[in-house]
Amino acid sequence: MRFAIVGCGLIGQKRAAAIARLGHQTVLAVDFAKERAAEISSRFGARAASDFRVAADAADIDAVMIATPHAELSAIASACLYAGKHVLVEKPGGRNLAEVRAVAEAAAVAGRVAKVGYNHRFHPAVSRARAIVDRGEIGPLLFVRGRYGHGGRPGYEKEWRFERAISGGGELVDQGSHLIDLAQWLLGEFTEVQGTLRTFFWDAGVEDNVFLTLSTADRRVAWLHASWTEWRNLFSLEIYGREGKLQIDGLGGSYGVESITFYRMLPGMGPPETTRWEYPFPDHSWEAETAEFIAAIDEGRQPIGNADEAVATMSVIERIYQEAMR
Repeated sequence: MRFAIVGCGLIGQKRAAAIARLGHQTVLAVDFAKERAAEISSRFGARAASDFRVAADAADIDAVMIATPHAELSAIASACLYAGKHVLVEKPGGRNLAEVRAVAEAAAVAGRVAKVGYNHRFHPAVSRARAIVDRGEIGPLLFVRGRYGHGGRPGYEKEWRFERAISGGGELVDQGSHLIDLAQWLLGEFTEVQGTLRTFFWDAGVEDNVFLTLSTADRRVAWLHASWTEWRNLFSLEIYGREGKLQIDGLGGSYGVESITFYRMLPGMGPPETTRWEYPFPDHSWEAETAEFIAAIDEGRQPIGNADEAVATMSVIERIYQEAMR
């Protein structure tokens, strides 16, 4: 399969590397910064361009990976879909609900696959947790508790993520969107949404912490906290069922070794039977997600993490922001 990368920063480079490891080809690298496009071009033998419309119009491209700041995601994804290309657009797919819906609508009209890059679903501990849940090994799900955060870096408040016009919001739309995506993937659509947004540290006009309580129609609950003041990087996701609990910690790298612990309830209750798996390996979630995108195209089906699921996640985010502005 032949790909174009639009947005050749860190994430675009990860996508191009994943494409190569899977035996496919990046034939075009697009970035307004010529040096970034040239880096992918030289590494992977691709052409370079500065205008995304080159990718939309090229006859030798099957699919486009879009890894730009949020303000550009929806317009580029929609244009490429209408031009007949399959699209993987980085999360959250747009700055707001209207922009993410535009991507889903373009995919439906064009009859092309659109996937939104919530790569955390494809981390090995998360994949194992989903398989355990699907087999019913912890029983019916009750609630999810999730925490995700980092502490930024000097000058972080001057980067594009703090400009609402570009990002669409702060930590809620950044790491918070990953937590919402995972919780909704496990528990189902959230019908009751409550959130508290705070700016505790960074001198900026967007939130650096978000606290969420989300409920489904059948009264299952997700309690989530995302933070840009987590001075020691943290990822923790706990999944509770009537017959056990799964605890995921770490994402590798600065977040610590990725692991999942299975606490299986015994008939007499008391201390549970405990099994733990660790994944002290490089992060292969980008490769696994890209493989799922390609498989969905080949098989003519919706991918795991399709545009409609991203609409559901952004619906929660928009409701939180609207409530905060009242």
